Amino acid sequence: MMRSKMQSELADNHGRVGLPASPRGRQQARLTRHTPVAPRQKRLYSASDHGTPVVIPAGLFAAAQRDGGWGPFAESFLRMNRSALEALDVGAELAASSEGINVRLVPGGHTGAIPLRSALTGQVAGGFVVRPRFGWAGVGRVLTEIGWQAAPQFLDLPLVPGSGREVPPWVLAGPVLARFAELLRALRPGYRDLEAVVRQPRGTILWGLYANSSLIRGRWDHLPCRFPDLQADTQLRRMVRWALERVHHDLVAIGGRDPIALALALIAAQLLDGLRDVKPLMPARDDLYRTLGSRELFDAVLVRGMEAIAWVLEERGLGGGRELDGLAWHLPLDRLWEAYVEAIVRRETALTGGEVRVARRGETTFPVLWSNPIHRSLGHLAPDIVVRRRGSVRVFDAKYKAHLAELDEIGWHRFAAAAQEAHRADLHQILAYAALYEAEDITATLIYPLRHNTWQALRERGQDISSADLLRGGRRIRLELRGAPFGRVDPD
Repeated sequence: MMRSKMQSELADNHGRVGLPASPRGRQQARLTRHTPVAPRQKRLYSASDHGTPVVIPAGLFAAAQRDGGWGPFAESFLRMNRSALEALDVGAELAASSEGINVRLVPGGHTGAIPLRSALTGQVAGGFVVRPRFGWAGVGRVLTEIGWQAAPQFLDLPLVPGSGREVPPWVLAGPVLARFAELLRALRPGYRDLEAVVRQPRGTILWGLYANSSLIRGRWDHLPCRFPDLQADTQLRRMVRWALERVHHDLVAIGGRDPIALALALIAAQLLDGLRDVKPLMPARDDLYRTLGSRELFDAVLVRGMEAIAWVLEERGLGGGRELDGLAWHLPLDRLWEAYVEAIVRRETALTGGEVRVARRGETTFPVLWSNPIHRSLGHLAPDIVVRRRGSVRVFDAKYKAHLAELDEIGWHRFAAAAQEAHRADLHQILAYAALYEAEDITATLIYPLRHNTWQALRERGQDISSADLLRGGRRIRLELRGAPFGRVDPD
């Protein structure tokens, strides 16, 4: 009886721990253990610029804690990812909850994608994407209209899991096409000074190099020379054509439902037209990376172009989304908005006349001379855009900030009262800019982004611009709060 009871307990224990008693069961267990399991796709978290913070669970990035939460791994996670978070303008907060310490990522004013590293291993365990609150299409229209002047910047970080499907391909294809265009301009045939070791004298013999290299090695007939030569790198142009054809094909594949991709496909076609004299050549991966490894030997244009070829070769989210992972990148939306406002102002000034000066070129800088050196951190004032026309001056300051971003939702008139304290500093700033100029008529304009439908509705009611006159000592300054559509320059 005792033996029977022990056998029963052993059988129960075997069942609980997965050790079947029968030979057939043991065979099934061996098959189960050796059946490969598909790797789990790393998680991609997303938010909108200036939007709601995102809680990052500890499970994928830290060891399990008895009381839940991150425990001591929170600080390690933030340390591992600090540089990536800063590049994307993402803040990090530690907050106590019923489940322990939570990590919250707070999106700022950049859009882009970054990898997230594990607090345990330091390896990439997930990704984070910040979407533009005006939508990818809005950003695409702005980039197209300003000629990709404020294009996304690539980060020297690992690939971002899942971002190849989340981010539209043209977001990265646009800067890549710009790099190819820059490279092709640099590769146009023309006379260049080359240095080479030849057997027959050509051009200028470099006697110092000859003495220190050829002569001391007994290579009397190896002559280092500098001479002009008419050439263009045919092999590199063939590789560019291959990469361009790849990007063009992928953009055309989605162009029917994405007008921005179609516009970029036309740009790619124009670049391909200039490469009709060469056949495409798919680069050898090892050769390409070996050349990139000695990048200090080449100029910046060549390095940037070869990097773009490498990205296309690896299908890093540049075309049709073949790969789940994509490049890490960021785009400051305030810089994009400033470039777009400049395009609006230049368009309007072309119709009315005037001289446009912009801060990005250092044309509007006023030095501030402090009597106390401790205040030198603010060394100058620089309005974004200044337009002079006869006796008038118009000063523009483009604002893309959190307290302006929800303007569509709360309404133009209620916004002025509800966020009065939040944008008081902006008003003081634009008035300080206006005080720098002497003119009969001075207008200081703060210009905010609006969704096109909101701007259209306000404009039809004549409410897209709110103004006030400030009079002091016989001087009049007109203050304007103006909304402009994000993603379209109106022709009127």
